[in-house]
Amino acid sequence: MSDNDTLTLRRPDDWHVHLRDGDMLRAVLPYTARQFARAIVMPNLASPVTTASEAGEYRRRILDALPDDELCRGFLPLMTCYLTDNTDADELERGFVDGVFTAAKLYPANATTNSAAGVTDIANLDAALERMAGIGMPLLMHGEVTDPSVDVFDRETQFIKLVLDPMLGRFPGLKAVLEHITTMQAVSYVRSKQGALGATITAHHLMINRNALFEGGLRPHNYCLPIAKRESHRLALREAATSGEPWFFLGTDSAPHEIAAKEADCGCAGIFTAPAALELYAQVFDEEGAMDKLESFASVNGPTFYGLEVNEATVTLVRDAWDGPVESVGVKCFAPSGGLDWRIK
Repeated sequence: MSDNDTLTLRRPDDWHVHLRDGDMLRAVLPYTARQFARAIVMPNLASPVTTASEAGEYRRRILDALPDDELCRGFLPLMTCYLTDNTDADELERGFVDGVFTAAKLYPANATTNSAAGVTDIANLDAALERMAGIGMPLLMHGEVTDPSVDVFDRETQFIKLVLDPMLGRFPGLKAVLEHITTMQAVSYVRSKQGALGATITAHHLMINRNALFEGGLRPHNYCLPIAKRESHRLALREAATSGEPWFFLGTDSAPHEIAAKEADCGCAGIFTAPAALELYAQVFDEEGAMDKLESFASVNGPTFYGLEVNEATVTLVRDAWDGPVESVGVKCFAPSGGLDWRIK
């Protein structure tokens, strides 16, 4: 039910989030758990999560770190396997069948934070991908090539052309998600697959273009990978997210880094949106006149793609102007310069 100032929707899920570990995990987890019923947890810790045993241990640390309050208590972390050149297909299948792994994550080697142990050649995954296609295990992809001769703004489109399209041709039954898409080419490609390929879209890629990196000087807290693109790409993402099409769904890619690690000679890639994630998306959908499509994008399309039940609990947003979060737990939070118009009730 909704009116111009209130929207109640099924409790959403975050299909791509970085919760980190240790003190940072305990600090940032409550933001995600209080808004989302479930979250796909990224495995690129300092020591990557490559086995079912490691994933089970990490899941236990997450559950142990949950605050004991009503909103957080039922939060369910969905664990992923970090793929390497040596990933064992039998280990993947065991973890998936046993309910430890929900999906496996492809990081091209050195594409982003803690990806040095990632895949150097997609052909090295052929056995794993064949097995995943056979058992229905989703493949999640950081969709960028890492060839230094490729312009950083073109790495997503080159990944689609050189890696993704040939891979889907070789493994037609593979369920795959192209994560944090940033280009009109990605939007078009996902649409061309008509449900065989899903895509997550972040709030920050819906709100900023590449100019945000250089507004009045270098802005390291707006630096993420994949990097924000031209305005025409941002507009294409907004149209896709608010279209209601079932292959686009919410994935924040919220990625906390301490302020000193962002404001450094070699600053980390990542934008921290978790403290106001749903409010950020609501802002975009409201601006696009598409609040009636927010529930599909945030709460329905993701679980449907993964073959999971849609959440029965609800969350309510109310129109209430505020500045948005600025800094929390030593991490600078993302918020639009004009503030936010919606709050979770």
